Amino acid sequence: MDMIEALVAGGWLMVPLLGCSLVATVIIIERLWTLRSARIAPYGLGQEVCSLVSRGQVNLYWLEAHSPLGGVLAVGLRNVRLGHEQVRARLQEAATAVIHDMERFLSPLGTIAAIAPLIGLLGTVVGMIEVFSVIVAGDGAGRTADLAGGISRALVTTAAGLTVAVPALMFHRYFLRRVEDITVRMEEQASQVVEFLAHHPDRLDLAERQTAAPAPSADVSATVDDGRAAGAKRP
Repeated sequence: MDMIEALVAGGWLMVPLLGCSLVATVIIIERLWTLRSARIAPYGLGQEVCSLVSRGQVNLYWLEAHSPLGGVLAVGLRNVRLGHEQVRARLQEAATAVIHDMERFLSPLGTIAAIAPLIGLLGTVVGMIEVFSVIVAGDGAGRTADLAGGISRALVTTAAGLTVAVPALMFHRYFLRRVEDITVRMEEQASQVVEFLAHHPDRLDLAERQTAAPAPSADVSATVDDGRAAGAKRP
């Protein structure tokens, strides 16, 4: 039995199963491309930011465009004057938004993994109802084709539902685990930057200049002095 024959044998319940299969495939491909650690939280970015801070200047436009983790770190650096705890709070808020974006489409994928077997079970029930209807009619021996059709529908829809549900469930669990791993990596690098700022509060220049633009705009620098200059206030 080829695919076309299976679709015909399964009846109208194969249509929602086919739709679930197509949606799950699209989500899996999109999430495989999007949830790449090198794109979201590349290794070494926290150390690189610490190195730039130690040299006295960080380009926030470059950092925000670098990666989602770079955007999170840029939020923390913009609020460095508010103190250590406030920086951590701002980082947590920005990281929550990134995590929410990473979990996009995972709920529909989990829903497909849950409902596909139920649709297959419904096909089984409908097929068996048809079989028993023929038997109850009393002419089952003369309607062998109808009996076979009902049994075929029951088996095909069940198999199709499991075929859709098993990969969807596997990838759903895999993506949840990948989100957790990336989140841990983001927390580690963000903590590295926060601790560095806590131990080196003397001077931080944040250059907010978009270097990638064809015509460079004017530099706007924000400088936190170390408190030794007259009139300066430590945050």
